[in-house]
Amino acid sequence: MRKKAINGLILAGITLAGCNTDTTNSSQTETGAASTAAVSTPDPIRGASLFATNCAACHGQEGMGSDQGPPLIHRIYQPSHHDDFAFYRAVSGGSRQHHWQFGDMPPVPGVSVKDTADIIAYVRQQQRRAGIE
Repeated sequence: MRKKAINGLILAGITLAGCNTDTTNSSQTETGAASTAAVSTPDPIRGASLFATNCAACHGQEGMGSDQGPPLIHRIYQPSHHDDFAFYRAVSGGSRQHHWQFGDMPPVPGVSVKDTADIIAYVRQQQRRAGIE
């Protein structure tokens, strides 16, 4: 339920651009989630294609990392440490370097909130397949 509530808050129109992009403390609550609009279920298949187009150059094919960016299929990015909201923030506003030595992550232009939800669904699916939950 928490994941759907967070997605609902994001898709209801919360603007993330310009917010603090420090993802080391990205806690959130479900307050107000019941009043958000209905959310379509994120699509990990569509997310795989979007990931390949928008994320793989840095995070590697299938999220395994590259010399340009860290692996997302790693325990550091498990939901209990980097929740979905941290991914939304990183895509929309960038993220300061904090776990790896790749430099700051810039925002990813042209990736909508729906696109981000689908990418997150794909990454979480890959994490579960790797035993990261």
